[in-house]
Amino acid sequence: MTTLGDLPIRDDLRGKQPYGAPQLDVPVQLNTNENPYPPSAALIDDLALAVRHGAATLNRYPDRDAVELRKDLADYLGHGLTGRQLWAANGSNEIIQQILQAFGGPGRSAIGFEPSYSMHPIIAGGTNTRWIAGARGEDFSLDVAAAVRVIEEHRPDVVFLTSPNNPTGTALPLDVIESVLAAAPGMVVVDEAYAEFAREGTPSALTLLPGHPRLIVTRTMSKAFAMAGTRLGYLAADPAVVDAMLLVRLPYHLSTLTQAAARVALAHREELLGTVDTLRAERDATVDWLRHRGLRAADSDANFVLFGRFPDRRAVWEGLLERGVLIRETGPAGWLRVSIGTRDEMAAFRAALEGVLG
Repeated sequence: MTTLGDLPIRDDLRGKQPYGAPQLDVPVQLNTNENPYPPSAALIDDLALAVRHGAATLNRYPDRDAVELRKDLADYLGHGLTGRQLWAANGSNEIIQQILQAFGGPGRSAIGFEPSYSMHPIIAGGTNTRWIAGARGEDFSLDVAAAVRVIEEHRPDVVFLTSPNNPTGTALPLDVIESVLAAAPGMVVVDEAYAEFAREGTPSALTLLPGHPRLIVTRTMSKAFAMAGTRLGYLAADPAVVDAMLLVRLPYHLSTLTQAAARVALAHREELLGTVDTLRAERDATVDWLRHRGLRAADSDANFVLFGRFPDRRAVWEGLLERGVLIRETGPAGWLRVSIGTRDEMAAFRAALEGVLG
């Protein structure tokens, strides 16, 4: 039987493992930062109608540039944005891939400040972009002076800032982003996949887009919008950035049905985002409970909490799994991440962790 090692795969891919969180059939799944609340019957009915309408044209290619969807996304984001400043793809990971295809590649580099989203360096590797790992502080914040020094030293073509950060939940102040923009010679990507979960009053990097043509803000409908199965990510940027995406995107990359589902979700955004306050409250209660239990828990502006530290985090992870609760073994050594679920799911998590810790 042929193995991967028998194939003439690229040398830089040899020995690497594919990305993926465990997909296990357990009662409580709190490992992939999904919104635990399913769509309503009304949304499902509207989606069925949209799919039925789209199905009548499935013999034809979809709108290649998703023009109407991009207008809807601009309307949702506000900030005076237009459809010309929006671009959409199959999840924010494809958005990141297209950014690196356009602005990274052989002979170019990208930098991120770790611990952070693990797909950034993986996609950099897949696009043959050299990855430079910057560092966050002990409290997972980003020291702006240190970040600027690293950028000035390495002169990367792309800088990734993740706010709120995954897996720590840490949000970045706008002055940090502005300082990075001033120092970076190339593109600055602010990954805001969890922006809707940030505390009230937390500003978005979208406010910095005017006058910053090298700034890109990425978002997703997989988290707060509870549409992970749709696979829809998007960016907001200067129209010239969208022109760059057109150079590298595959033709007809967003299916007719994906575009239809995303537009229905945007039309139902008040309903879908109506769970955000509930999840924020459950997140904050989880942080308080973990700290009361004597554990460390990072301040979070996302829909997850990083907690620890454990001498053997694998044993804790396995103990929770044995009790029917799946969380994520990720982040710095000794830490674990739990996604915020329903009230009942979080009660099950607490009971399971009590059982593991004794």
